[in-house]
Amino acid sequence: MAAAPKPPVVQAGTGNSIIVNPCQRLNPLLDCIRNVSKEFGDIIPDFQLGRTTCALFLSLKYHRLHPEYIHQRIEKLGNMFSLRILMLLCDVTQHQDAIREITKTCLINNITVMVAWSNEEAGAYLSSFKAFEHKPPDMIKERLEKDFNSMYRTSLTTIPKVNKTDVETLRSHIGSIASVATASAEQMHNLPGLGQVKVRRIKDAFEKPFWNNSTNSTFKTRESADITRPQIKENQPMESESESAITNSQQDGRGRATSPTWDIELDPSASLPDSDVPV
Repeated sequence: MAAAPKPPVVQAGTGNSIIVNPCQRLNPLLDCIRNVSKEFGDIIPDFQLGRTTCALFLSLKYHRLHPEYIHQRIEKLGNMFSLRILMLLCDVTQHQDAIREITKTCLINNITVMVAWSNEEAGAYLSSFKAFEHKPPDMIKERLEKDFNSMYRTSLTTIPKVNKTDVETLRSHIGSIASVATASAEQMHNLPGLGQVKVRRIKDAFEKPFWNNSTNSTFKTRESADITRPQIKENQPMESESESAITNSQQDGRGRATSPTWDIELDPSASLPDSDVPV
């Protein structure tokens, strides 16, 4: 019986197809890659998902029989591609130690581990990587509505323990955020669903100051400076202060020490010394 013809091997392109290494032609995973086209190409990784993304495939059952295989593939891959993925198929029962060992190896070699529990799941991952190759990140960002009710709800639900139902209760009974900020605790306690814990969290959010690491460190620095400043002043000898004061001062006609020159209150009616009279 004649052997089945092998699929043609083409050079890796840059189109919308996943380039598959010919060594994976018998992998049942290929039948689970849907919604994107596939073609075989002369590449080093198992799957080329884009210009900067590639993937290696490893079955834990195969890893038990050939533990050196994945190390050889990673070494051969080198530093190619910016995003390198190891698609790990978990098809054994005792998998904790093996996954831990493979994860350490991938961390050292800057490889992202994706664990799949079936070929269908692994194929969906690979298809998604290819399908979202040129998609902007805005697709997975949270979309915030700009109307008043949505912004009102988003602002107050950031307070711990406060849910959307509580926000609707506050809006219908109290009103605006400014009214909630100035409302008393007794007024909130009378509302349904607002207990002592929620009311205390709401009041703390509007009344207590905001602290972060920078303000705390600044406060500690100032506090330590205020503590050390009197100690430095106490350690200075008193004689040096008096000597400095006498040196920087002048004596009047009766031999009494006057204030230093920079601390004298000038009398407009007093005459200036001859040396200070402008020419």
